[in-house]
Amino acid sequence: MEGSDASSTSMLPMRSPHWHLVSRPAVASVPGDSSVPPWSGSVLGVLASLWSSSSLEELKLSLTWKQAADAWVQVRANVVAPVLQVAVALCMLMSVMLVSEKILMGATSLFAKVFRWRPQRRYKYHPLGEDMEVGYPMVLVQLPMYNEKQVYKLSIGAACGLLWPSDRIIIQVLDDSTDPEIKNLVELECKTWKGKGFNIKYEIRDNRHGYKAGALKEGMKHSYVGHCDFVAIFDADFQPEADFLMQTVPFLIHNPDICLVQTRWKFVNSNECMMTRIQEMSMDYHFKVEQESGSTMHSFFGFNGTAGVWRISALEEAGGWKDRTTVEDMDLAVRATLCGWKFVYLGNVKVKSELPSTLKALRSQQFRWSCGPANLFRKIHKEILKTKKVSPRKKIYLIYSFFIVRRIISHTVTFMFYCVVIPSSVFVPEVKVSTWGVVYIPTTITILNSVGTPSSFHLLLFWIFFENVMSMHRMRAVWTGLLETGKVNEWVVTKKLGSKLNEQKTEEPLKQTRLSISGRILFPELGMALYLFVCACYDLRYGKNNYFFYIYPQAITFFIVGIGYVGTLVPS
Repeated sequence: MEGSDASSTSMLPMRSPHWHLVSRPAVASVPGDSSVPPWSGSVLGVLASLWSSSSLEELKLSLTWKQAADAWVQVRANVVAPVLQVAVALCMLMSVMLVSEKILMGATSLFAKVFRWRPQRRYKYHPLGEDMEVGYPMVLVQLPMYNEKQVYKLSIGAACGLLWPSDRIIIQVLDDSTDPEIKNLVELECKTWKGKGFNIKYEIRDNRHGYKAGALKEGMKHSYVGHCDFVAIFDADFQPEADFLMQTVPFLIHNPDICLVQTRWKFVNSNECMMTRIQEMSMDYHFKVEQESGSTMHSFFGFNGTAGVWRISALEEAGGWKDRTTVEDMDLAVRATLCGWKFVYLGNVKVKSELPSTLKALRSQQFRWSCGPANLFRKIHKEILKTKKVSPRKKIYLIYSFFIVRRIISHTVTFMFYCVVIPSSVFVPEVKVSTWGVVYIPTTITILNSVGTPSSFHLLLFWIFFENVMSMHRMRAVWTGLLETGKVNEWVVTKKLGSKLNEQKTEEPLKQTRLSISGRILFPELGMALYLFVCACYDLRYGKNNYFFYIYPQAITFFIVGIGYVGTLVPS
């Protein structure tokens, strides 16, 4: 050990003065030698003793540090390294599962695009003629709302603008608002459109039990719903184009085995800030690859809760809306597919919507979207295994691909591998991480995710670091759902600021932002930032794998998010 050699070497010169000093009193006692005082021998002897005691303490301290270092080496080699190596192996296995799933989805989506294997070719589809009055089915349009002051006019106006015979459509506004002022505004807007001849219903209830699922369930109980064949659902910030029903309903009319037609989301505020650009990349991948591949291979995918049309009979057969999780839309979709129904995704039909533009809103949304599916898997996996109406192949797809890999493993491995295991390995040189796990797999995943939004390819690095930060929040949500603890059923409505955010920023919200800066500090993220910074510094000084090139920017990203400096409204 270099430390022990240096310590032992430095101790040798410190002993020699003691040997000389001890001999001097004998010289001083020689008669006739007046150059040395008679008391000097005693003084020098005391000093020599003190010097010897100090050297002994330094020797003991040196031995203590050496023993501690040797003990750490033993513990590191025999305990820490094996545990960390197992963690590396598990993360590598999960990474292989994840990248294999993404390659399969990407290949399927590419096949559908190259060979034009669109729903219009796979299913019967005949456009409805504009002069076709008698054959139009009755359609219910549901608009669930909760204190949507900024967007209620947009959504109600868009629903009333749908091209459909006025006597064959009912627009149902389900207002769960708790703010009396907003409630009055929404009711007044409904009365305005009703005065123009539209069949619009304003429905409220005296509680918010079940949140959105409860509102939709109550909405289906009204007598006039019994006359409807299909129901289209739009969240408050969604604005469908006028021909939305004309493009979606024909699939349900001509294909009695189809129960759901899901369309794509188009974001009106994607260019507001870096955070919305990054969200757009993830959401575009979800629709262009995940939804497209699920529709092509299995006629199944997770209902997105909005911008879709359901066959009411199928909805009722599946058991209707349930509020047992925070993903009532996915719950309904899984139960419907277990009844043997098929889904269709229309990527060419786009509905305008809004992305969360504040970090608080995004975190609330992502917690719900990550916790809900994991909790749903806990509650429905036995039902999937027992059902006899779907093939074993679809059961495997539902349990392995749809739930385990995409909803559990993806969030867990992203955080644990790239933010914990790899950075921690810099302290344990005995642990080896294969290059293909550190470089090739994440590179493949990143490239596959970039195909959804080619225009944002230059933002890939920002996307990687931000998604890694969010993976900690998502992983916590996933395991909260799996273990059914904490805030597993907490529903926080994603706040919408409207498509004209810059025009709607007033002094009041800015003032509220300044006053709540202390509440925006995210201590877990700051703790991760500090830990990663230490890992990077250690790797820079002692490491050989050059992980610090990645760990430093990741630590900075954790710090930026930790202080809340992300989104359109940031601390001042």
